[in-house]
Amino acid sequence: MRPRLLIVVFLALAASGCISERKHELLAANPAAPPPAGVEAKHDIFVATTRKRAADQRVVFDRQRSDMLAFGRVGVTVPKGHQIGRIERAKDGNPGDPAKDFTAVDLTIYDSPSAFTTAVAKRGDRVLVFVHGYNTGFDDGVYRLTQIAHDTKYPGTPVLFSWASGARTRDYVYDKDSSTAARDDLESVLVMLSRTRGIKSIDIIAHSMGNWLAMETLRQLAIAGNRDLGGKLGYVVLASPDIDVDIFRKQMERYGKPDRPFVVLLSNDDKALRISSLIAGKEARVGDYSNAKELASLGVTVVDLSATAGGDKLNHAKFADNPVLVQLLGERLRMPESLEPTPQQANERVNELAGGLGQAASVIITTPLRIITLGAIQ
Repeated sequence: MRPRLLIVVFLALAASGCISERKHELLAANPAAPPPAGVEAKHDIFVATTRKRAADQRVVFDRQRSDMLAFGRVGVTVPKGHQIGRIERAKDGNPGDPAKDFTAVDLTIYDSPSAFTTAVAKRGDRVLVFVHGYNTGFDDGVYRLTQIAHDTKYPGTPVLFSWASGARTRDYVYDKDSSTAARDDLESVLVMLSRTRGIKSIDIIAHSMGNWLAMETLRQLAIAGNRDLGGKLGYVVLASPDIDVDIFRKQMERYGKPDRPFVVLLSNDDKALRISSLIAGKEARVGDYSNAKELASLGVTVVDLSATAGGDKLNHAKFADNPVLVQLLGERLRMPESLEPTPQQANERVNELAGGLGQAASVIITTPLRIITLGAIQ
């Protein structure tokens, strides 16, 4: 990267509040039993990761790439005072207080892939695989998936695919390489889960740079003749995709139009993707692309979140940190495809949720056949 451009990117990151780095301790050195009165729920987050084990046992997995997949399960509690869309965490990345924070309270490491898939299948027949994005520590991914599973009321088993992000703002290129290196590993995990007795459906949510990894993996599956995981591929949600639009077009052309349209969540005020575009020579990213109709022609449903508020300065994770949107996502994930609501029903539900939370909400949905506006800006 040219020095002048590097300075511009650094200043943009600093202005957006993204330049800070912190600890990534997931487990306390001496974890205390969570007080039952202060805990709203406990979630078991299953993990498949390409990260190396950390020297510090509190970190569990670090930024370094491993040649082999590792598998585990983390028990995470959610505090009673939790607000939908938020991840209540202790400051500076330290382990939290279960009465106030999301807190990892136990850890299991599986010694084989079969032990992992067997444990996942025992929890039910539906799985949600979450692929995190750039600048994400192992702890960040665990807590984000916990929040998504909790706030969406997901009716299945959450599985985190954690690739080796450097979890540092300056590691954009390292992260892109790490996500690319993890393609075969994600494919392996998805295929293993699809071949596990008892698992009937696999949903995928990818965020930011995780979409690059997810789409490359789906492309590989299509080339291998297994694009729908033997009929078990469920919903695919691509949130704030940090993918060049031309590359996404080629990926979708190779994959073919999905039997169930992928859902692309984008927003034209995504500051993180503006910076990504700058790094990539000002090439448009899917997550803030203005031509929704063009994307929809590829066989995806485009949901424009531009008129909704984000939970931080970057507006890069609206799907999870906006209370209205994360609940709408949950309702869609829980609803059989045959019971998809009419535009009028969906509009009423958006307004109901937004009104109950005192928020503005307006969502534009573009499909190959129509454009629907839900909710109203208040």
